[in-house]
Amino acid sequence: MDRDIYDPAFVKDVFDRCSDRYITFSLICSMGFTERWRRQCVAAMPAPRPGGARGYDLMAGTGEAWPHLLKRFGDIGAITAVDISSGMHRRAMERLHAHRAHRIEFIEDNVLASDLPPESADFVISTFGLKTFKPEQHAQLAALIARVLKPGGVYSMIEASDPKGWWLRYLYLFHLKVVLPLVERVFLRGAQDFAMIGTYSTNFGSAAGVAAMLRNHGLQVEYSRYFFGCATGVAGRKLAE
Repeated sequence: MDRDIYDPAFVKDVFDRCSDRYITFSLICSMGFTERWRRQCVAAMPAPRPGGARGYDLMAGTGEAWPHLLKRFGDIGAITAVDISSGMHRRAMERLHAHRAHRIEFIEDNVLASDLPPESADFVISTFGLKTFKPEQHAQLAALIARVLKPGGVYSMIEASDPKGWWLRYLYLFHLKVVLPLVERVFLRGAQDFAMIGTYSTNFGSAAGVAAMLRNHGLQVEYSRYFFGCATGVAGRKLAE
């Protein structure tokens, strides 16, 4: 029987193997859109409380959201990155962000099983991690975000999505399902891991379901579509008591 691609151990293996080439592959094969969308995700997040805000980057990967966060909110006190992949964390700290290490903490864990304290975060952000969860896991994630945010805390998340209704959708899906696996086979010596990113993305659909789950937990939610729906995001705030 095929393995469950949403099993945490499977996800960890995929991204551990991807980690050394993930930054370059993602940037080139998305034609720069992933970096643009990360910036837009940070821009969509309401401002956290001033003066030393602390928060979580969930499914943090290589930490590519951190420069945008620290540029927009220069007084952030600390970012705790939570990711299941030790390989992705190694790339984040060694190659991109060593000079920010004093402001970055890291938890290597399945975020849905992690014991993050209640009301411990002024902000939560996640860029391109939602696709690695199925709907019941999204429900767990929504509950976790509602639990860890302080009253008045803010959040923003973004994910590559299926642009249903866009007249060029078939080209986008062709890129995900055919071009990316071909590039991987030709240039990455037959690896199969990056092709999984396309599979996760097309299976994900959009962040609309996540938006509904967050609302069910009492969070304010603004749902956004980026570039005709090729990415979708949610952002908002936990109401102060």
